[in-house]
Amino acid sequence: MAYCQPKSLGHARAMRKQLTHAEIILWSRLRRGEQGGFRFRKQHPIGPYIADFACSAAKLIVEVDGETHGSDEEIRHDQRRDAYMRTLGWRVFRVTNEDVYKRLDVVLDGIARILQGTMEPPPVRRERSQRRENEPPTPAYARVYAVATRSPTV
Repeated sequence: MAYCQPKSLGHARAMRKQLTHAEIILWSRLRRGEQGGFRFRKQHPIGPYIADFACSAAKLIVEVDGETHGSDEEIRHDQRRDAYMRTLGWRVFRVTNEDVYKRLDVVLDGIARILQGTMEPPPVRRERSQRRENEPPTPAYARVYAVATRSPTV
């Protein structure tokens, strides 16, 4: 926790007891070490932020985004947060609650591929104002699935 701020540490401890349903489901799989033996921590403080799940060995953060992450303001916050994490060498992999509920196997496959180095996390979503006309927001799942279902290039 070299990058942890004292305020973040106390907040992270409290948040570990208040996981969302989607976070509980994903944590039940990540905590078992099913990801090639990589160890994850839940609600891990990094600087002024708290990552939903973090694997220090692989410098990978997994974020589960609920409905509150859909507004332009929240997307900008996520972009700033992700940029900060990247400056510290972390990779950020974002999925939605729905991804966890309906496509957990694809989410876990995406995490495994990132840990194995066969894929990189998709970029952060664009704000509504940055999308082309009539372009719907691209859910993290669609980007993950498109990459995860392709055969790795040799």
